[in-house]
Parts: sequence; C-alpha cells; structure tokens
Amino acid sequence: MKQQNHFTLKEVQLNNNCPECYSNKGLELTFKQRFVENAFYKAITEERINEMHCNTCNTDIYPARWTNEIERVVAYQKRAIQPRLKSLKLKKLSWILITSAILLTIVMLLVLSIL
Repeated sequence: MKQQNHFTLKEVQLNNNCPECYSNKGLELTFKQRFVENAFYKAITEERINEMHCNTCNTDIYPARWTNEIERVVAYQKRAIQPRLKSLKLKKLSWILITSAILLTIVMLLVLSIL
C-alpha cells in the first residue's frame, strides 16, 4: 500500500491581516514537502505545498483569499526555505528481489551454457 505524507519544512508566523477576521496576530504559514513510502522504497520528492491558517478565527486561508501583501510575503518565504534534496532509498524487500533476480539470471545462463 502506497503512503503519501508531507513533512513540515518551515512554519512562519505572519504579521499580515487575516482576510477573514482582520486580526494581524494569528496568521501562520506552513511549508511542507512530500514524502512517499511503500513496501519497496522511501522517497522524498521535490513537490512542496504551503498552507495558511489563522489561529484567531480558526480558519484555513486559501490562495484565492490572499491579498497582494500576503502574496508578497509568501513569495519571499518560498525563496527563504531550504527544501530537502530529492532522494530514494530502497527497502529490504527491494534488495531481496533484485538479488534474487540477478542470481536467477546467472543460474539460467550457467544452465544454458552447459546445454
């Protein structure tokens, strides 16, 4: 079963006014990067998402509601984050399958060379 998760890269408290409640103390911007894990491998992808939430009025702020000031702050923060590099790590099951495939190929070649 394939599992897709996101891990948090950075959380930033913003001083901008919330588009819903107009408070300037509750906006929180979170940057996340995608992490995929299944039976064969674990991988960190280059895909990143950002989420904005107001802790004062307890609402999610979607990009359609962002003001120009919020968009500028988000663009600045995007440039400032350091994402993890894309990576792939094979699990034990993958290594067993690869090794057994190589051994099976060698045995087949030896049997065919004898005949």
